[in-house]
Amino acid sequence: MSFPHPPTLIAALYRFAPIADLAALRAELLALCLEHDVKGTLLIAPEGINGTIAGPDTGIEAVVSALRGLPGCADLDVKYSRAASPPFRRTKVRIKREIVTMGQPQIDPLATGHYIAPSAWNELISDPETIVIDTRNDYEVAVGTFAGAIDPGTRSFGEFPEWFRAHRDELLGENPNRKVAMFCTGGIRCEKSTAFLKSEGIEQVYHLKGGILKYLEDVPEAESLWQGECYVFDERVTVGHGLVPGHFTSCRQCGRPVEEDGSAAPDDADCRRCPHCTG
Repeated sequence: MSFPHPPTLIAALYRFAPIADLAALRAELLALCLEHDVKGTLLIAPEGINGTIAGPDTGIEAVVSALRGLPGCADLDVKYSRAASPPFRRTKVRIKREIVTMGQPQIDPLATGHYIAPSAWNELISDPETIVIDTRNDYEVAVGTFAGAIDPGTRSFGEFPEWFRAHRDELLGENPNRKVAMFCTGGIRCEKSTAFLKSEGIEQVYHLKGGILKYLEDVPEAESLWQGECYVFDERVTVGHGLVPGHFTSCRQCGRPVEEDGSAAPDDADCRRCPHCTG
């Protein structure tokens, strides 16, 4: 017996490519999303497009098709998943300086490190000579990460360059040619972090193609080196292997992930049981 799949299709997408006339593109994308009942957020900047949207299959198909029709965006990176109910309440298309903020305008986000498929990731990070770095924020890492990965403890992606420069000698030791493997949620932050390391003279730079989400989708749980769940930027809060919804909710006061064990604040006025607020 077959069962219907969850009705809401979610698309996490990005592409680094020169984007012209941002104001006109914003108006076109917003109208298209509203026409097809697609909700979520799209960020557009001179360097490309980034976002997560959700809606009916036909609506998501229409928006993704339009994005792939933009110059340089035919290879738009899209990761799909499903949810029983819409994870977003509004539709937003925003113009930004960067589609993922690092604050290093001198780097070329197209000059990235080597892509590693999820099927080959375990072998790379299991090598004791490989330096494995989680490029996400501290609250994301706290929910789940790869075994043995280094947590920079950053509160925002913009802190990563300063952290790496401060710890470069400690990380590489006497071997500047050591492999550095980095990962993030969907791959976009690693496009910039690997490009940044290359601009700093590091050549053996690798990153997980498709990010954690693609790994959790493709790699069987029995073979996985992932520990915990993966934080996502929508109302699912976290996902696990197979991209099924996880066991976290968001504190209504601070917005950080809290395990669904009664510790989350019941309303906006009471956060005494949220470890982030009480901490």
